[in-house]
Amino acid sequence: MKIKNLLFGILLLASTGMMAQFSLSGEFRPRTEWFGHGQSATAATGTQGYLSTSVRAALKGTYTTESYTLFTSFQEVFKFGDRPQISPAGNGNLRVQEAWADVKLNETLSFKIGRQPLSYDDQRILGGLGWAQQARTHDAGVFKYKNEGYSLDLGFALNTPTSAIYNTAALFSYREMAFARANKKYDNLNISALVLSNTYQNGTEDKSTLLTAGLHADYTADALTFTANAFLQDGYRVGDTPVENAYLASLLAKYKATDKTSFGLGYEIISGKTDDSAAFFPLYGTNHAFNGLMDRFYVGNHANNGGLKDLQLSASTKIAGMAVTLTGHLFSEQEDLDGLGDDLGSELDLVVAKAYKDFKLVGGYSQFFEPSGVSGKDTQNWAWLMLIISPKFL
Repeated sequence: MKIKNLLFGILLLASTGMMAQFSLSGEFRPRTEWFGHGQSATAATGTQGYLSTSVRAALKGTYTTESYTLFTSFQEVFKFGDRPQISPAGNGNLRVQEAWADVKLNETLSFKIGRQPLSYDDQRILGGLGWAQQARTHDAGVFKYKNEGYSLDLGFALNTPTSAIYNTAALFSYREMAFARANKKYDNLNISALVLSNTYQNGTEDKSTLLTAGLHADYTADALTFTANAFLQDGYRVGDTPVENAYLASLLAKYKATDKTSFGLGYEIISGKTDDSAAFFPLYGTNHAFNGLMDRFYVGNHANNGGLKDLQLSASTKIAGMAVTLTGHLFSEQEDLDGLGDDLGSELDLVVAKAYKDFKLVGGYSQFFEPSGVSGKDTQNWAWLMLIISPKFL
C-alpha cells in the first residue's frame, strides 16, 4: 500500500503544473537467455539447456529545484511464469530501487543521500551493475566537490537496519563503507584515485575491515585509447580471512581504424589465493563487463581461487546499421593451486546491437572452450536477446 501511495504521489505531481521541474520516465527491458550450457559454470554431460525470460520494469521520477534534485525509482524484476495467472499476490520483487536527494550546498559542493548507485570510471571496483536486471544500489551519503575539471567524492554507509549487529556473510555485503574518489580531467588524460574501506560482520560482535586502493586512467592519442587499472587490497575479508598485498592490474588499448571499425588488445591479471593471503576480489564493480560475458569469473563465483590472467582481443564495426563486436579471451590462473596447470580455457563473445527510433535490440552469442582435463558437455555456450524501451512520459 505504501508503494501504491508513492506512485500516486508521483502522478499527482505530474498533473499539478510542475512540468518544468518534474520529469517522469520508465524502462521496460525483457531479456531471453539460453541457460544450462555453460553460462557461469561448466555444464556437466547430460545437462539440458532451457530458455528463460526475465524483465526489468521501472518507473522513474525526478524533481529539480535550484537547491536540490530528488529522484525516485520503483522497479519490479520478474521472470515469465514466476506468478500463477490468477494469484492474488505478486512475486515479492517490487521495490524502491532508488530514492535519493542531491542537495546543493554551494556552487561547487553538494550532498547526495539515500539509496543510490555508486558508479565510477570503468566500474571495475564500484559500478551500477546495469546488466543484472535488479542492478546494484547502496544506502549511502556522498559529499561531491567539483571545480575546474577536478572532482572529489567522499562517501559513507552504515548498514544496521535492526541493531548494531549486521550479517554480511552470505552476500559479501558490508556493515560499514567509507570511500574517497578523486578525479582530474586533462586534455588527453583522465585519471582517478580511489580509496575504499569495507567493514564486514558475520552476525556477531566481531568485525573485519578490508582496504582497497588504486588508480584508474584513460589516455587518448589520436586514434589510440589506453585504459589502465591498478589496485591493491589489504586487511581482512568476510570472516576475518586475511588479505595481504592482493592486486589487480590491467591495460587495454583500442585503435580506431575507421569511423566504423576499431580493434582492441588488453591484458588483466588478478592475484589468487596464497598461503598468506586470500585472492583479490573486485568487490562492487560491474563484473559482467570484464573477463568474458559468460560470467565464469567473479560473478557470484571465483571469489577466493587461483586468481586470473585474461588476454583479450576484440574487433568492432558497423554492418547495415548494426553495431557488431567480437571479443576473444584466453584465461589462465595466476596461482596454480591444484598443480594441474594454469589453463582455464578460452571464450568468444559476439554482441550485435541495433538502435531503432524508439527502442533498441541487443543480442549475443558466446562459446566457451574448456581446457584439457575438464569434462562436461561438448558444447559450452550461451545466447541472449534483449529489448530496451525507455519512454519519457513527461
